[in-house]
Amino acid sequence: MTTKQLELIATDIRQDVIKMLEAAKSGHSAGPLGLADIFTALYFDVLKHDPKKPDWDERDILLMSNGHCVPVRYAAMANAGYFDRKELLTLRKLGSRLQGHPERTKLPGLESTSGPLGSGLSQAIGLAMGLRLNGQPHRQIYVTMGDGELDEGNVWEAAMLAPKYNLDTITVIVDRNNIQIDGPTESVLPLENLREKWEAFGWHVLEIDGNDVEAVIDACAMARAVTTKPTCILAYTVPGKGVDFMEYDFKWHGVPPDHEQAKKALVELRTLQGKIRSEHE
Repeated sequence: MTTKQLELIATDIRQDVIKMLEAAKSGHSAGPLGLADIFTALYFDVLKHDPKKPDWDERDILLMSNGHCVPVRYAAMANAGYFDRKELLTLRKLGSRLQGHPERTKLPGLESTSGPLGSGLSQAIGLAMGLRLNGQPHRQIYVTMGDGELDEGNVWEAAMLAPKYNLDTITVIVDRNNIQIDGPTESVLPLENLREKWEAFGWHVLEIDGNDVEAVIDACAMARAVTTKPTCILAYTVPGKGVDFMEYDFKWHGVPPDHEQAKKALVELRTLQGKIRSEHE
């Protein structure tokens, strides 16, 4: 696909996220909107996968350690053909396959159940070592993590272990949006210098604009080319990307839009914040 096509898909995913959250009347807004470009890059370029065969033995594996941001993953999966987009409006409903955190046994294509923050990288290590023992060391494992999640100590235990065993098939993508539920990350518990921290733990580190689809694709390609150590991609994103009254505001971390807010957000997304006209205005 062209960069323009990928960017349009990311915009569609953001609109789906808004519609899902409004229908659910609960959920997280800022993170999923900021992650739309990353998940577009993953599902429409980077990942080796087959929506018609979600359990394909040769597929790459995507783990979502920041499971509260799963609306963006559901939207990306639906747009990629895993299930009908109409099902997105069942988010968080009783009996829905689309729970508020990913539940592996509910929906084909989900690789793990997540909820407790900080556990995704440990899961990735177990999978990478298992695949190596299974004779499939070539399959790539991608893990998305929130930056606030890095407050969890078990993240750093896992970060020490992966280089010890040269688990070069693991690529961590940190959503560096500088917010968490209680406020700015650097006010709650300062994280910087993140690059130096990951490098000190033995990781290859890349820093990119996480809202640039091509930058995400290129970084993942570079990560695959590194065969001596795991890679951490620090992806700098705008929380609430595309909706001006949500952007950079930590208060939207765990709050869904009401009907009027959703209506305004959709107009902004369809018009690229007023830069173009939309027949839906």
